[in-house]
Amino acid sequence: MKMIGSDYVLEAHNIFHTTEVDGGGCFNGAGSSALVLKGVNLTVHSGEVMAILGSKGSGKRALLDVIARRAEGSTRGQVLLNGSPLTKALFQQRCGYVTQSCTFIPGLTVAQTLHYTPTILSGYLKSSKVRQVLADLALSQVAHKRVEYLNMSEARRLSIGVQLVRDPVMLLLDEPTQGLDPLSAYLLISILSNTAKKTGCGILLSLEKPRSDVFPFLDRALFLCLGGVVYSGGTRAMLEYFHGIGFPCPQLENPLMYYLCLSTVDRRSRDRFVESSQQIEALVERFSRETPLSDGPVNNMGSGKVPLAYGKPGELKVWVMLYLKLLASTFSCGTSGMKTLFLRLFILPLAMSLMWLFYTNVGDDSHGFFSKNGLILNVLGMAYGCGILSTITLFPIWRKRFSHDTPEGLYSGATLLIAYNSVSIPFSLISSVMASLVLYPLLLDSKLPNGTTFAYLMVALWSSFVLAEQLSISFLLVVKVPYNAAIAVTYILVISIALASGTVRSFKGLQPWLQDNTKGTHTRYASSLLHSITFQTRNMNCTPTASVICPKPADFLHERLGLADPDETIDVVASCAFAIGLAAFNMLLYMFPMPRCVRQKFRD
Repeated sequence: MKMIGSDYVLEAHNIFHTTEVDGGGCFNGAGSSALVLKGVNLTVHSGEVMAILGSKGSGKRALLDVIARRAEGSTRGQVLLNGSPLTKALFQQRCGYVTQSCTFIPGLTVAQTLHYTPTILSGYLKSSKVRQVLADLALSQVAHKRVEYLNMSEARRLSIGVQLVRDPVMLLLDEPTQGLDPLSAYLLISILSNTAKKTGCGILLSLEKPRSDVFPFLDRALFLCLGGVVYSGGTRAMLEYFHGIGFPCPQLENPLMYYLCLSTVDRRSRDRFVESSQQIEALVERFSRETPLSDGPVNNMGSGKVPLAYGKPGELKVWVMLYLKLLASTFSCGTSGMKTLFLRLFILPLAMSLMWLFYTNVGDDSHGFFSKNGLILNVLGMAYGCGILSTITLFPIWRKRFSHDTPEGLYSGATLLIAYNSVSIPFSLISSVMASLVLYPLLLDSKLPNGTTFAYLMVALWSSFVLAEQLSISFLLVVKVPYNAAIAVTYILVISIALASGTVRSFKGLQPWLQDNTKGTHTRYASSLLHSITFQTRNMNCTPTASVICPKPADFLHERLGLADPDETIDVVASCAFAIGLAAFNMLLYMFPMPRCVRQKFRD
């Protein structure tokens, strides 16, 4: 798939990076800054594997983020690909980044996860590439296994495959062996080495505790300590370099761990801390001064331009992949697919069926007015609740995947929501029709539905469900814990029901300014629609006497809603407008860059 004979070179020259220490929240200022990279240089050629080694806090991830153009803070220095500046757009087109997080959509198989990864390939070429990646990563045996049942080693290899299927020329990996057992770590590094040699992809990976058995698979190594470079160059020349400056590696020792310990500050005591710090500063200074290993002239391919044999797919193609992925996860035969289908299709009808337990024997006496009013209250609450429950259960994994894919620039938030709503809204329409069939006899005491009133009922249920869904999606953009988002949305909707539904208290008991403000809520119009179809055509079985006053539906509507004759057309249009308008607003909201404090929440 890759251009035969092409040679790519990634270079970093004199990289200094300063990052801001988190101030503790969005309202506590930027905090202090810290210099995490100090004059870092490296070179990686096609087909090579380079290990970035260092203890925790040495700057390994910061260096990968700088190369990938996703680092927070200020950066000085040059990052070049074939002699051309490696911009964010160029990295997104030609390179890949594998983080420690393995975020996959439940219900999909390994093969489906790779197949639905957006690339510019399609048809036979795409299928062929997927089969090749499955074979290269030793995943062919689990190709039809659902991702939620993968072990850590298989999941880590699949996350690498998601990048390799896009055919990158340079692949960055952040601690790929973390949490793996020794055999799985060995298998992973050997697979990466074979992939680099086979495809010509240059690989940079960070390691904190490298084992001796992975040493033969590494072509280059870079040792970092507190942002400074102790050594950068070929692994074969590494032993000669350290031997030449008076630090030969003892026999039977793991060279990678030996020199990693040499490049690590000893914090066991103050004296050892000072001594090791001085030694490391001397090593960093000596390497920067001597630079004994020259990588030779860089092949800039003449003009220095990077050939774009492959690149990012278009938005339409990405939308199709997201849409098909949503459908595949919904109709999956596993537990996850069944749960998704139930929440999308059956939870609302089931919730409305519960109303039969409490309201099936409500008659047409004077008490029936208030019982029906209570039924409307519960219907609104149930519809809102189903929308919230469905969204906080299904959407967070897509939100997490979106946060993971955002730095890669594959698609915008609007593309994700268009795909999500393209699946969600048809299901919610079908679900609302089913719920209306269940609820209609309770509200109107009629077994045969009238087309107009049935449509009004369906609109009230559908718009309530969708509004709660979209409001939950809005909060899930900035709230990491789904239940916290659910609580916030519930609080808002409970207030709306209490003030604007006319069920908890009548409008006549509200202050004029509150009555005016209720016009800006969806609840007012959905509730008015439900009250209208329930009470306007009711004939009460009541005989007036000297002691009994028979209530009239128009009087009751005027008491509860302030309108004796609501306009159903306005209620229908307003109910739909709130739901669809909030969906459109979310598409814009998900396109705006989020503050750093919000992005940190979803960072690995």
